[in-house]
Amino acid sequence: MIETYGFFTVFTLQILAMSVLFPTRLSEFAWAQLSILSAERLAQLYPGVDLDLGTRRFLTRYRTLNTCIALLGLLLLAWFFIYMRRPDWNEGPVIILSAAYFMMQMLPLGYLALFGFRFNKVYMRTLHEAKRKAILERRGLLDFISPFIVFVAVASYFLFVGFVLYTQSKPMPGLALVGVLTLTYVLEAIVVYRALYGKKSTPLETHAARAHRIGLAVRVNVYSGILCTVFFAFVFTVDLLDLKRWVPLAQSVCLLITTLFCLMSLTSPQREPEVNEFGSSPVP
Repeated sequence: MIETYGFFTVFTLQILAMSVLFPTRLSEFAWAQLSILSAERLAQLYPGVDLDLGTRRFLTRYRTLNTCIALLGLLLLAWFFIYMRRPDWNEGPVIILSAAYFMMQMLPLGYLALFGFRFNKVYMRTLHEAKRKAILERRGLLDFISPFIVFVAVASYFLFVGFVLYTQSKPMPGLALVGVLTLTYVLEAIVVYRALYGKKSTPLETHAARAHRIGLAVRVNVYSGILCTVFFAFVFTVDLLDLKRWVPLAQSVCLLITTLFCLMSLTSPQREPEVNEFGSSPVP
């Protein structure tokens, strides 16, 4: 029963972190970012638009959506509590429903992305107003993360593959986990590459803001790769030991850590003087 009550605890924390704490932190982050721009600059970017009112409306809708998702999570938790106290409960439905609920928790981020896209379109229109020189600065992966952490991420992948090949007597599920993990590493490598060498997220993004964003993207993806490897190794091990009822707890812990990674993204670099943001200060 330890794994069952552990799952209840971690799933409750997942609801609170992603559907309560994250929207609250996002609101604070949004107002902090908005305060960087002067009233005169806002008037230039959005003539005749009450940006404060628009932001308040967006955040209200965003929080309302997350509140509804949190309530659904509590209902799902109640169902889990009833179902998983039965002696014959199966881990399959729990794994599927908890993963589906996490995907539902991520849906409001799509609404956030749409708002950001519309915001950037206005920035693009004003790009000609902020012509600034570029800094030719070479950036590499190891400029943003410790070489030891990169070594751990790569070594953990090969150790997991070796473990599967050494112990797996059947083609499944070990090789399937290796395939999924490989795909995960490839996708994360693409994200890291685009963060390092892609374009700025907004035309007026400052040097400090871009470096901060790149560092977060690199660290989150490398740590996520390590997390996925540990989770897959755990799933494979409990399958060998016929302890599959521990998988829902491990999955929920993994999703909770992913939520903490999302919270990590809501941090801002040190504010630069306004002249550096909209004047002729060089940015990459």
